[in-house]
Amino acid sequence: MNNCQQFAVIVGLAPERSESDARQYDNKMTELLSADGQDFFTSYDEAHESFDAMGLQENLQRGIYAYGFEKPSVIQQRGIVPFCKGLDVIQQTQSGTGKTAIFCSGILQQLDYGLVECQALVLAPTCELAQQIEKVMRALGDYLGVKVHACVGGTSVREDQRILSIGVHVVVGTPGRVFDMLRRQSLRLDCIRMFVLDEALSRGFKDQVWVFSATMPPEALEITRKFMDKPVRILVKRVELTLEGIKQFCVNVDKEEWKLESLCDLYETLAITQSVIFVNTRRKVDCLTDKMRSRDHIVSATHGDMDQNNRDIVMREFRSGSSRVVITTDLFARGIDVQQVSLVINYDLPTQPENYLHRIGRSGR
Repeated sequence: MNNCQQFAVIVGLAPERSESDARQYDNKMTELLSADGQDFFTSYDEAHESFDAMGLQENLQRGIYAYGFEKPSVIQQRGIVPFCKGLDVIQQTQSGTGKTAIFCSGILQQLDYGLVECQALVLAPTCELAQQIEKVMRALGDYLGVKVHACVGGTSVREDQRILSIGVHVVVGTPGRVFDMLRRQSLRLDCIRMFVLDEALSRGFKDQVWVFSATMPPEALEITRKFMDKPVRILVKRVELTLEGIKQFCVNVDKEEWKLESLCDLYETLAITQSVIFVNTRRKVDCLTDKMRSRDHIVSATHGDMDQNNRDIVMREFRSGSSRVVITTDLFARGIDVQQVSLVINYDLPTQPENYLHRIGRSGR
């Protein structure tokens, strides 16, 4: 990565498809994963049914168990060890299966803790997801003394510069703020050996690269050929992206204005721990929030036009349980993990099919 001068980030989404498009999708994915592609990919079928069997550092295992993990998920059984061996990896699995813990464990296993320089860079598409990854990294690395910092928009540039000048092992950030830190030479690439793209794709980075996504379109997979070296492939085909274990219901309403009445009826009749209501536009977030509050429903709201400090407050309140209902756009859909969410409502159906998986996956626990 020392020669990297610029990079571009592409969110791992594919456009909406008809049945014909879906067949083309499958054909293209089959073509990319066919025998012709074996020269590019590295096969890796090893699985470990316990964290103890993975050969992880003792203090990393302590962090994993202290975080609450008891047994690795199926994707964790296959995904953690290749990272620890320094292989490039492409992973795709459904939301809520523990992708974050995989790359956090892989990074923590390989860091040189005696060198207080940025050795790993993680990019995420939203501030909320970047901050969540930072928290997981800190928790898993609690007994290792890892130094992690989140570089995200809406926060103090000077504070970022101050922390980076003191020294950190890992930077987790959003593309805009990370690029700004690179441009100011506050974040240097000299010691970076590991680069992770979570729910995003990028070009121009070398050395060890890991790509994670719950949805991996063929065009995105094709781009990875340009910067990855014989990556281990752990993918789930489109037809295998299921929401097993999550009960789904549809309420048919004839008119848009009847949606609100139906929504309020649900909240008056169901016992709900915490819930997320998804709409498609920022304006509709504000509108629906006002309407529900006017009916004495206590709700919070978050979207991309809000000040970052206010978004952070909403997230903290929701994670702590003091806020029980959040109305949001797809800003909240990708990767945000709140254990107590028991209900997800699609007030608007998403415009992109993949976002349905991400939205409903918030209740995957």
